[in-house]
Amino acid sequence: MSEKVSIRRLKTGVPGLDNLLGGGLPEFSFNLIAGTPGSGKTTLAHQMMFSLATPDNRALFFTVLGEPALKMLRYQQQFSFFDIDKVNESIRFVNLSADLLEGDFDRVLLRIAKEVKDYAPSLVFVDSFRSVVQSAKQEGQGGASELQHFVQQLGMQMTSWQATTFLIGEYLLPESEASPVFTVADGILWLSQNMHRNSMVRKMQVVKMRGQAQSPGLHTFRIDDEGIQVFPRAIIKKGVAIEATIKVSTGKERVSMGIPGLDKMLGGGLPAGYSLLVVGPSGSGKTILATEFLAEGVRNGEPGVIAAFEKSPSQLLNTKLYNLVKAGQVGVIDTRSLDLSIDETLYDLIEMINRMKAKRLVIDSLSGFELALAPEFSEDFRGSLYRMVAELTGMGVTILMTSELEDRYTDLRFSPFGSAFLADAIIVQRYIELAGQFKRVFSVVKVRGSDHNKDIRLFDIKDQGIVIGETLSGYDGIMSGRPTVSS
Repeated sequence: MSEKVSIRRLKTGVPGLDNLLGGGLPEFSFNLIAGTPGSGKTTLAHQMMFSLATPDNRALFFTVLGEPALKMLRYQQQFSFFDIDKVNESIRFVNLSADLLEGDFDRVLLRIAKEVKDYAPSLVFVDSFRSVVQSAKQEGQGGASELQHFVQQLGMQMTSWQATTFLIGEYLLPESEASPVFTVADGILWLSQNMHRNSMVRKMQVVKMRGQAQSPGLHTFRIDDEGIQVFPRAIIKKGVAIEATIKVSTGKERVSMGIPGLDKMLGGGLPAGYSLLVVGPSGSGKTILATEFLAEGVRNGEPGVIAAFEKSPSQLLNTKLYNLVKAGQVGVIDTRSLDLSIDETLYDLIEMINRMKAKRLVIDSLSGFELALAPEFSEDFRGSLYRMVAELTGMGVTILMTSELEDRYTDLRFSPFGSAFLADAIIVQRYIELAGQFKRVFSVVKVRGSDHNKDIRLFDIKDQGIVIGETLSGYDGIMSGRPTVSS
């Protein structure tokens, strides 16, 4: 062959799914949509069908349900992707339940082949023979064997049509390893749903997709009024994170924090594209510092985004942040709903960052973020957070993350769950007892690849924001000793 065959990729119309597939579905491929009952297989098939079907690219949907197709469509009409005008114009439904009840599988194959020949569809869906397989097993091993042969023949037949085809089935994982259909399929999408404590978690995996590189692993998805939305798992591509780090650390661009004196302590400002972790106990001023960071960005023509895990948008009414949000200069992602996944949060963040052309991001706070996650996702919080930060900083976004840290007064920690390693810079806020009062102090602990001021400085929160005070010196402990201050 002197020329490479080009395979057109079809856009599925399912948000996030094309990224998993490597750009879309290969045209004329035979695909299997498999998984456990209730995991969303039929909804996924309908969403793709209504997105792809046109008068010039018609779809044929075979169902073996014992109920009329209209009853099934009654529920599918609740999704926004459903278009009643496409039914019978671009989409045709054929019910095979009567043919299958007679048990003549050869006749069913002939019926399917005739419908395909007469309608000449570009898309063919067959949903689903799993319930019939169970019935055949109950009636006897011979019936089950005959039906397995039928499904295998159907799969082979579907690969020969000049159409993009889909077989939908309720398969269990052990069965997939021995099923001939899985061998002949060009693409396999696996859907599952599991209860983890009190949380329902839905996941999707591209087990197989011939001829193109798919995104590996399990990816979360949701079913809502819009249909299915997939949230691809953040995967750090080889060399990308290293190149981004080298580019940032060797660049001269710095972003101002908006607090007089703090930029100087950071060595001239925070390097653009860095991740900054601000840790401290409750009330120490973490959110105020984050607000000044966003406000300074707006003053410099850099829109920002905040993911608020502890304060809802209504709780921002009495802060400077409210005016920035109202003016459309800062976008707010309300993440107070439970059972989140980091992949879902990352998807929302990237969407808003791209829409607003934002250069600054605040995550307030990591402690609240971990609590908002479904239990299954919180177990791998560190790893998932690392991938998310790498993805965002790779986009050139400068990130400020806050984290609640209990002040024990006798030891020094930078993170409650060992996440300090993922930050390029760290600012620690603490309380000290001085002259019979609690005072706030902070220090720049780390700025990767840059010199910085290592003093411990007093600071206060005034009406105009954070005001940095004198350097603290000459003390031998946080609660013990007699600390002194110097200009």
